[in-house]
Amino acid sequence: MKKGNLKKLLAVMMSAAMVASMAGCGSSAATTESQAPQETVSKAEETGTAAAETVDISAQGDNQEAVTITYANFNASGSNEETLQKMYEAFHEEYPNITVNIETIGYDDYFTQMQTRVAGGTAPDCYELNIENFAAYANKGALAELTGIDTSGYDETALSAFNVDGKQYGVPGNFSNVVLIYNKDLFDQAQIDYPNDDWTWDDALKAAEAIRALDENTYGIYQPITFNEFFKVAAQYGGSILNEDKTAFTINSPENLTAAEMMINKVTETNVQPNEEQMGGMGDWDLFQSGRLGMIPTGIWAFATFTDGCDFAWDICVEPGGTQKATHFFSNALVVNAKSDKKEAAATWINWLASSDKSAQMRIDAGWDLPAVNNQEVLSGYLAITPPENRQAVFDSLNYLVVAPIIEDYSLMADIITDKLTMAASGKITVKDALDQAQSECEAQITLK
Repeated sequence: MKKGNLKKLLAVMMSAAMVASMAGCGSSAATTESQAPQETVSKAEETGTAAAETVDISAQGDNQEAVTITYANFNASGSNEETLQKMYEAFHEEYPNITVNIETIGYDDYFTQMQTRVAGGTAPDCYELNIENFAAYANKGALAELTGIDTSGYDETALSAFNVDGKQYGVPGNFSNVVLIYNKDLFDQAQIDYPNDDWTWDDALKAAEAIRALDENTYGIYQPITFNEFFKVAAQYGGSILNEDKTAFTINSPENLTAAEMMINKVTETNVQPNEEQMGGMGDWDLFQSGRLGMIPTGIWAFATFTDGCDFAWDICVEPGGTQKATHFFSNALVVNAKSDKKEAAATWINWLASSDKSAQMRIDAGWDLPAVNNQEVLSGYLAITPPENRQAVFDSLNYLVVAPIIEDYSLMADIITDKLTMAASGKITVKDALDQAQSECEAQITLK
């Protein structure tokens, strides 16, 4: 599970952090653990294969003729349109022959629009895809293969997420992960030690029970009963949703059963986590900000919201583990339209946007999200921002990244598993029945390769 190649990076970043400084803090609300439903790419673009459409990124800027390309994205929507425009202006100074018309589309509408445009042959020259939708677009031949990438500039895990059968169809435009965020004041009231990076779920559950005992309206932890949490916790107990070559489902394995029981028993047995009725329509972030929740495993994009909304002391650490550590990884791909007649210019833009030092620094300065780069000097500035004090845990978590089990019918698989887990959490079926039913329904409705 560990990514050993990141150890040197972390060591260098720690020393660099001593001399680096940063201004600004925040995160994009567009990156959420509740991802947009996967859109199935229409059969209209299946005439031709992705392998036949390639573009060499190493040849960027070779063509000096003036060209205008279109770029569509969702991640800048709402709060980072200005930052993206500044990125483009810096790019245009380096490549004055390339003009980029930027389309920023709201997250809720983006994938419906892109599905229609790709099917109709009107897709932009390059665009953004979340990790859940990426596989469907790549498998249907909608994306150009990217060759000649200088891989040393990218985080290895982020780059590999957009590699299909040994071919690179996207570069990682951003990077986010999940940490355990905790209310220090509640830990003090319960007179228990703060969480640390070595904690297992046994440690976390003991602390959750102590906090739950403070009063009837205070809860120890909130961890969503969803597919996104389940596949990660399964990995923490040595389980998985699919076998290694993604030819069979392994949803109801003994390891997964242990993971699912841990998640659901927090609600149904110990009640250290509130049930739906006890939540009373309140969201998990709202519950934490109210000061009535001890711990919440959630994304680093929560930092800005909690900095503004919490009137108590809070900090972070690496997520607890079961038999091993595993933590969420989120990234969006920047891709080139396989049918574009301006692939070289499009590839030049997305590669600059994803990996240039200037773009990376602008992203961090704006408090957007992390760039998926390996430049220690740029990344070290992120550590200077507080709260949280233990921001190093963000980077320590990179040692344990687990990527979602991406298949073409990802959305259907996620919906089936979430539905069954929700039924178990409400007491309608047992946890074992939930996993057995999810296994059967996925096998019946989804064809794996």
